[in-house]
Amino acid sequence: MKASTRAALTLGLVALLLFGVAAWLGIPKTPHGKTVVTIRVWDQQVAQAYRSSFDEFSRRNPDIQVAVTVTSYASYFNSLRTDVAGHGADDIFWLSNAYLSDYADTGNLVPVTPQANWDPSVVTQFTRGGKLWGVPQLSDAGIALYYNKNLLDAAQVDPAELAELRWDPDPEVDTLRPLLHRLTPPGQWGYNAANDLQGIYLNYLGSAGAVFQADNKFAFANPRAEMAFTYLVDLINVDKVAPSAADTNDNNDFSRNQFLQGRMALFQSGTYNLAQIQANAPFPWGVAMMPAGPQGRVSVTNGIVAAANSSSPHPDAVQRVLAWMGSVDGNAFLGRSGSAIPAVLSAREPYFQHWADKGVDVSPFFEVLDGQHIAAPGGQGFGAGFAALKPYFAEMFLGRMDVHTALQQAQHAANRALER
Repeated sequence: MKASTRAALTLGLVALLLFGVAAWLGIPKTPHGKTVVTIRVWDQQVAQAYRSSFDEFSRRNPDIQVAVTVTSYASYFNSLRTDVAGHGADDIFWLSNAYLSDYADTGNLVPVTPQANWDPSVVTQFTRGGKLWGVPQLSDAGIALYYNKNLLDAAQVDPAELAELRWDPDPEVDTLRPLLHRLTPPGQWGYNAANDLQGIYLNYLGSAGAVFQADNKFAFANPRAEMAFTYLVDLINVDKVAPSAADTNDNNDFSRNQFLQGRMALFQSGTYNLAQIQANAPFPWGVAMMPAGPQGRVSVTNGIVAAANSSSPHPDAVQRVLAWMGSVDGNAFLGRSGSAIPAVLSAREPYFQHWADKGVDVSPFFEVLDGQHIAAPGGQGFGAGFAALKPYFAEMFLGRMDVHTALQQAQHAANRALER
């Protein structure tokens, strides 16, 4: 073998060895001398908006490249937990409030300094122990009522009637149940009453004057919560104005798909379904305020932050990316397609303009927040507690376990899971 060939081979082996050592140490690939910052999210549409945003970031910061990966929501938190434990998670990752404490309390996150231009509800949700544990990215606003105008017309229901809807166990006061019967002819559903935490039952609990959690424990086994859950379960199993829980317990998209197929008149949900409905509904539709309850309209609101992994090998680059994500210029990209509400307040104009151009009035999602709120669930061990209560809620919504017993047993199981 020629000396030049041996030298080239030796250099190649050294390069491979150094690359392996770098990978073993967690040092990212750096094409053309750039530092690569990785970000993990669970929404494909928002990921596309991020890529446009980070193209602009890299134009202004040519020494940093940002790579966005998407993991399905169904497996997101299981895989994140595994990767964080093994120090192999992305440099920045999305977090919801429900799982915040699992990472903030274990030293896996880097706190950030709050900014006046960030949505205060998201800042509050992700502040724990006096520190903010992520840069606010998205807000879900509140919950509202999508309606199929053709189905309302067929039942001779004026959309203006929806603004006066009220649910109540007293039939003399209740106006929701009678309207839903009018909207449920054969082969059609009136409404999406279901085992749906954010879109349905948290809001019913709030408007009944009940809570889901209190003092870091589950607290839904009480008369007011029982009243709310009984009303919902009866809509499904007694009045039959909503799909069977056999279809919805394990399929979060079932009711939305029924609505999109023109087989459901009213669909209560949040802005997280707005882009899907606009893109796929083949009929005229609109948005109204959700029904009020005994305590008025009480909506949950939720947010998402971008959290910094404390194990990142290049924290300075991560901080520069986070600063961009929390800026008006960086965050505004997320609202341009209408798929998400930026959590930077001054970055929201593209979002509102997008929907105004489509002729969609999104104000009900925001006006509902002028009233009372019910807190989005979370806290240390929430994931384990929520998993423990799900079998009882599934049986309750199926009508196979009475509401009182199901709530008592579910709360006991959930709080025992918190203690483990």
